[in-house]
Amino acid sequence: MTAAAGGRSEGKGAIPAGGRVLGIDLGAKRVGVAVSDGDQRLAMPATTLVRSGDRPREHRALVELAREYEAVGVVFGLPLSLSGAEGRAAAGARAEAEQVASLLAVPVDLVDERLTTVEAAGALRAAGHPTRRQRQVIDQVAAAVLLQSWLDRRAGQREAGGGDPAGRETAAPRTAEMERPGT
Repeated sequence: MTAAAGGRSEGKGAIPAGGRVLGIDLGAKRVGVAVSDGDQRLAMPATTLVRSGDRPREHRALVELAREYEAVGVVFGLPLSLSGAEGRAAAGARAEAEQVASLLAVPVDLVDERLTTVEAAGALRAAGHPTRRQRQVIDQVAAAVLLQSWLDRRAGQREAGGGDPAGRETAAPRTAEMERPGT
């Protein structure tokens, strides 16, 4: 699993260039889910799962959504700090993404999700969504923002022949064998 667009999930290869991709925004209270179109051009909010405290059950629900949408890959948001460092929240998201990835039959990737919730809130305000009702949909809109970012970077890489067209750094790839911070 990597944190760069078009990355690989250990043993599963890269996410194919065609077919639907699921975007997942892992939050402490809710999990936002978005899905792309089959051409991987547009990300759309799909649903929000409320955390129950039963992680295995929540992970099975995400696997079921991937099956329902016939996803060819899943992209998880990685909440890096503003400096780009991977702190406690990112480490937790990475660990949970790895747990879900172990249950999925499709490749998984990670994408920098800095400020996606802020961008989602702004988009909802601009669309006239009352602030008090945003909580119901903000996580799935944030998932759509992070998935759209991944789709756009991937399309730019295909057109340019590689690299991050947005010029942003992404977290270095890691596998279970790599040393983790603090170990």
